[in-house]
Amino acid sequence: MTQSVMAGDNHEERQARSLALEKAYVHDVYDQIAPHFTDTRYRPWPRVKQFLLELEPGSLVADVGCGNGKYLDINPDLMKIGTDRCAALTAAARAKNFEVLTSDNLHMPFRDETFDAVLSIAVIHHFATTDRRVAAIKELTRVLRIGGKVLITVWAMEQRHRKV
Repeated sequence: MTQSVMAGDNHEERQARSLALEKAYVHDVYDQIAPHFTDTRYRPWPRVKQFLLELEPGSLVADVGCGNGKYLDINPDLMKIGTDRCAALTAAARAKNFEVLTSDNLHMPFRDETFDAVLSIAVIHHFATTDRRVAAIKELTRVLRIGGKVLITVWAMEQRHRKV
């Protein structure tokens, strides 16, 4: 077996492990906790709210990983669409009459350079590898128009004011 074939197999194995980890520890968990998540995650983070309130009226905004849609009702002067991989969370957002669809962050069904602004709040850290995190960020920037604004937040175990 050649070196390149073995490297390819190794990459495929790592990819399969990454997908299995994300399914078990992210997707399946959110499917299970969606009702509780919806009941307890309703307050917008101040900096995200400020970001949305400072956007130009009429801006088209994508909230990627929108969960139950808690940021979709901020700033009625914006056109907003939310996406989330968890169908139960998009159903909760849709029940509030928000424009949402179930979609994976890595393969969004939008044209290049569609949005004036993109949100990714507490999503990217759910990807199991650095390569998948980079791919997710590339996908966010793909749908963002040139000169658009993006707000990305992630959790970090190393943060100073972390509550355990």
